[in-house]
Amino acid sequence: MKCSLASQLDSLGRRSLVQILSDRQTQRIWELCTQRITRKPVQYVIEEWDFRDLTLKMRPPVFIPRPETEELVRLVLDDLQKQGVGDGLRFLEVGCGSGAISLSLLHSMPQLRGVALDQSQEAVDLTKENAHRLGLSDRLEVLHLDLIKDEDLVLRRCAPVQLLVSNPPYLFTEDMNALAPEVYRFEDHAALDGGQEGMCVIDQILTLASELLSEQGHVYLEVEPRHPPIIRNRLQQRIMGLEYVVTHYDISNRPRFCVLQRR
Repeated sequence: MKCSLASQLDSLGRRSLVQILSDRQTQRIWELCTQRITRKPVQYVIEEWDFRDLTLKMRPPVFIPRPETEELVRLVLDDLQKQGVGDGLRFLEVGCGSGAISLSLLHSMPQLRGVALDQSQEAVDLTKENAHRLGLSDRLEVLHLDLIKDEDLVLRRCAPVQLLVSNPPYLFTEDMNALAPEVYRFEDHAALDGGQEGMCVIDQILTLASELLSEQGHVYLEVEPRHPPIIRNRLQQRIMGLEYVVTHYDISNRPRFCVLQRR
């Protein structure tokens, strides 16, 4: 993935690279460097970042999309293209953050429509802003809802969908203190901390999925590498109306993505 800053540098001509900076430009560079010295993530410093073929606005404390999530989107798109999906397919994204997943899906497949929800008002506002900038607002409904606290409302507003996709908070609480300062100090902990086993939001997705999904609908989850066997065991031990389809590995060969299907 090439960041927006690198893209901008590529666009500069040779003459621009040897020009003497004005006082205003020098001051601006110092302001940006001062922010970065505090360990503020570069995505927040330059206020945008590339995700697949989109450039998204970024603002703290909204979760910054990672390269693994680009792999999740590619996995979903590959499966949809194999299935030959027609017009009208509706998906739900749980925990939209900046809108990276939903907007990338909509941008890649014009026949899709989506609903995206997040418990953070800041995330909802940023997703709406990015959708508007990309001209995708007419195909994406963005809701300020908490999947756990607003369960009944989520079911009423979002069902039925043919596809549920999520990069939920999945870190084990005990691992939070080991995060880099860029992450721990600046990003929303609610988008990172998944509880004792990292399963709080994932468990709620498993509980509601069969009610949210239409017949033969699918769930795509990005998870912590310890989660696939936990999720498989959950489905075997409880009647949830879901079957475990497959685990996909990320580019670092870690079990990272779970695909489930409504029975």
